[in-house]
Amino acid sequence: MQSILEFGVRLIVGLQGLGAWPILPMQFFSFLGTEVFFLLALPILYWCVDSMLGLRVAVMLLIGTNINAAFKLAFHGPRPYWYSPKVSALATETSFGVPSGHAQTAATIWGLLAAYLRKWWGWLVVVLLIFLIGLSRLYLGVHFPQDVLLGWLIGGLVLWLALRCWDPIFAWTKKLHAGQQVLAAFLASLLLFLLPVLPFLWLKVTNWQPPQDWAMFASQTLSLSDVATVAGLFFGMLVGVVWLAGQGGFQTKGLWWKLVLRYLLGVVGVFIIRYGLKFIFPSGENALAYFFGYLRYMVIGFWVTGGAPWTFIRVKLAEKLHNASITVV
Repeated sequence: MQSILEFGVRLIVGLQGLGAWPILPMQFFSFLGTEVFFLLALPILYWCVDSMLGLRVAVMLLIGTNINAAFKLAFHGPRPYWYSPKVSALATETSFGVPSGHAQTAATIWGLLAAYLRKWWGWLVVVLLIFLIGLSRLYLGVHFPQDVLLGWLIGGLVLWLALRCWDPIFAWTKKLHAGQQVLAAFLASLLLFLLPVLPFLWLKVTNWQPPQDWAMFASQTLSLSDVATVAGLFFGMLVGVVWLAGQGGFQTKGLWWKLVLRYLLGVVGVFIIRYGLKFIFPSGENALAYFFGYLRYMVIGFWVTGGAPWTFIRVKLAEKLHNASITVV
């Protein structure tokens, strides 16, 4: 393992030896693989382009995020700049390094968008983009090569499973009534939360301690706050879909200025809920804080898929889709 890490350090130092000129483009490509980017783009897809595609992206993004968190805790590997002072930290991260979340997310979500386009040039662009996102994580000094390769592998597997399983799950949920769909969504969110909890508890039970030379960087790695918020967002979004379908659904098409106003109004709502409830709810690394983190993001998720579209209809920025079926996918 030591030799693999040393090889990674040499490769990264070589890339960084190219100079400072790639920093901005590498930061740009790195951003295209972040959950933040997709969470900003997600409302555009769901509110203004194709709600089904937007929901698919959201579900795969959230599932992939907690899968990645589980693997990070299971492997609990260092970042390159944690491991060696030869590596310049051109970006910083607080989680464990392996596998790369950026590489995994890029393979899954950009791969899904290529599958949606069904064009050869779409796959060509996406494969190039996925490669550059992975390369950016090496250059910035936040991942070893094996982190990126494993991220691509897991992301590709998640994409393959999603493309195979989405339609059967869709058909199954259509047979359930709304209450059963909500219950299924809640149980799925609990499973999503438990995925990283198991390796987290193992590290706690075994009293794992990071090596002294990178212990200072690993002080914030044993956290379940983000895991809880992802699970809450997942549940809230699915509940919002079920509820809105019962109200008649909504049409994504509309005049361009209405689409712009939808996005602005919806995002303002997200920020009000996020920061308003953050001010009220407790925070920290304990069960109560995890519960309220789950609850806060559940409300945000419900707003994105249910509350915001309903508001768009009420203020005449969208029309009802009267033949909407009640389904969570």
